[in-house]
Amino acid sequence: MTLRDESAVQAACGIMHVHGRASGGPRRLGVDYASAVAGVLAAQASLAAELARARGARIESARTSVAQAALLAVGQYLAVATTDDDWDERWEPGERPPFRSREGIRFELETLHPEGWQRFWSALDAEQADIAAGWWPFQQRFATASCSLPPGLLTRTRRFPLRELLRAAEDAGVSVLPVRAERDQPTRVPAVTLHDLPGGAPSHPWTGGRPLEGIVVVESTRRIQGPMVGHVLEMLGADVVRVEPPGGDPMRGIPPISGDVSARFRVLNDGKRVTEIDLKTAAGKEELRELVSGSDAFAHNWAPGRAEQYGLDADDLARARPGLVHAWSSGWAPLPWPDPPLGTDFLVQAHSGLAAPDRAPSLMTLTDIMGGLVCATGVLAALLRRERTGRGARVDSSLYSAAGVIPRKPSGSGRFVWRDGRPVLPDGTPVRTDLRELAADPRFKRALTRTTHTAPQPPWEFA
Repeated sequence: MTLRDESAVQAACGIMHVHGRASGGPRRLGVDYASAVAGVLAAQASLAAELARARGARIESARTSVAQAALLAVGQYLAVATTDDDWDERWEPGERPPFRSREGIRFELETLHPEGWQRFWSALDAEQADIAAGWWPFQQRFATASCSLPPGLLTRTRRFPLRELLRAAEDAGVSVLPVRAERDQPTRVPAVTLHDLPGGAPSHPWTGGRPLEGIVVVESTRRIQGPMVGHVLEMLGADVVRVEPPGGDPMRGIPPISGDVSARFRVLNDGKRVTEIDLKTAAGKEELRELVSGSDAFAHNWAPGRAEQYGLDADDLARARPGLVHAWSSGWAPLPWPDPPLGTDFLVQAHSGLAAPDRAPSLMTLTDIMGGLVCATGVLAALLRRERTGRGARVDSSLYSAAGVIPRKPSGSGRFVWRDGRPVLPDGTPVRTDLRELAADPRFKRALTRTTHTAPQPPWEFA
């Protein structure tokens, strides 16, 4: 299949469909997201190939494509649509965030707990039936890319000035951020930063196979951004050991189930080894140090200050493993925010300018995916640097820093017409409206793999 530009890729590979769920029909993302992801994947391929060559491999070329990048971006939605589980994925178009204040200021709201949701809306005297009905679509929007809320909630916020909404949010323990307009320039930060860690490490000879064969990575991560780091490194050949709390990651049980584990969870975590450690205990912390002492890299996306609280920050673990690459993928670093709001995808879209009014926000997890990819790129750069110098590194990145990688000016309009009852772009590219059809399309056979669900194959080819 020949896909000539970003709009064609978004149409054919499911991005228009997923992004358009909230509004009721396929819609082009207001940014060239697939191309941006492909650029990061290309950087990863180059770094991984150079690292393998430095360890003795004979890799002469590496390639990826914008279509493979797009499939990676919709991987979780694709898995859910194609799982063997008898699951009715409930999502529908309708009224959805961002909200508006009395002055007409658009803002995003975030809370991960129903108690905060209840307190915030009760402070605005919203109807209890609306509060209850709104919680499920609100907390599921990360998974469904849709958030059809009771109209009463969206009209309720328009009765209050922003300062009162901010006060109600603070009292309720939830986060509210205005949507930054295009004319308001966001604070520019590096996508990823590397800082020296003490000690050195011997070289690891390449053992054959994929570029990172022989490299060991330990991760303690959750949700999307963090697991994506280890997922990238595992696809490149690293042995990734995933640390989960006693009883396993709660995300494992979120439907739909593929085999015996959540389809969404499997897309980001298949291929990793798993060990359960209670990091709240002294014995658990020591167990993690011992695990890291035999690894090359450690990645986490813990809340700010958690690593220091555990005694497991970069300097602590570098003492257990000289030459360690220690990666933290956060929400907002390095913004100088004394009391940062929750570091989640939609708040970052709002504050970074990705959700500016002329683009319209997306309920796709844009910065979660890009945040994990950017952090993984930093790990690859630090591993290559260590191979050349022997020095370990602390790698810092965030959802906010990753948002800056995505260009703000889209190329092409993404307009489509209807032919024989189906949407197509003017160049004839069909606009995908069903991810199951995408999974069954023979033109994507080499880019997708099928078990009890369909998932993207590794998006690089090395020769």
